Amino acid sequence: MGNSISSCDWSLIRAFLAVAESGSLSGAARNLGSSQPTLGRQIKQLEETLQQVLFHRQAKGFTLSESGQAILEPAQAMRRAMTDIELTAMGRQTALEGTVRITASEMVAQWHLPQIIADIRAAHPGIMIDVVSSDSSDNLLFREADIAIRMYRPEQLELVVTHLGEVQLGLYGAKGYLDRTGRPETMAEILKHNLIGYDRNEEIIKGMQERGLPASRDWFSVRCDSHPVNWALVRAGCGLGFCHVEIARAYPDVERIDVPLDIPVLPVWLTTHQALRHTPRISVVWDALSEGLRTQFEP
Repeated sequence: MGNSISSCDWSLIRAFLAVAESGSLSGAARNLGSSQPTLGRQIKQLEETLQQVLFHRQAKGFTLSESGQAILEPAQAMRRAMTDIELTAMGRQTALEGTVRITASEMVAQWHLPQIIADIRAAHPGIMIDVVSSDSSDNLLFREADIAIRMYRPEQLELVVTHLGEVQLGLYGAKGYLDRTGRPETMAEILKHNLIGYDRNEEIIKGMQERGLPASRDWFSVRCDSHPVNWALVRAGCGLGFCHVEIARAYPDVERIDVPLDIPVLPVWLTTHQALRHTPRISVVWDALSEGLRTQFEP
């Protein structure tokens, strides 16, 4: 290859990895919080520096060239090293100030976190909070989040986890909708109703199939991948849908469907990188989340 990459060009490698892993400038821009033009310039600059074509530009996105494939593993190793440096530096910080980035599902972020975060900010005004409200799994190992609230137990050895409790799910309909259509008492009657489910996320479908129900996307007459939007659709009378039992209790306009349906409970885990656990600001937020969420999720 041509010119060497100086240590100040980590941003170019970061851009390369984001495009390689997402397959497009738009996806990489979303993941990095950057813009497509900026990433395009960075990729071009890296290719000029290395004097290599790293990507094939196609109508459907970017695919790695042979040269791009060759530097992918060293680039990933560089990312791991940069992450280790950052985590080590953060672990030695002592001030109760700075930013803590929390990722949680949309439902947890909207209904369970706000009061806890307000209490943290009141007690520790030097700590700023970023909330990533998403049902995707942001990567703690690469500092896409500092603390995560997961509905499954992370298995990576570098992570510290604690179990907070469980989320119980129920099937609900708006009272007006049920008054109009009738209240189902069997699974067969439920399937005659309008059902609210996911569009591209197959979570509900897979869960039903695991319990012996021949579910498919066509079962759902209204589809959306956002849990809060689905709950709003239930409340508006679009059909029957699922919600956290604790959240639904606050809405007198909906009614739980009491049928023998095997609905799983979701475990709630709090997790962070072990190098960050005892950093003062991380520790303060961790303790506040642990205490606040346990009261909401413990049986």
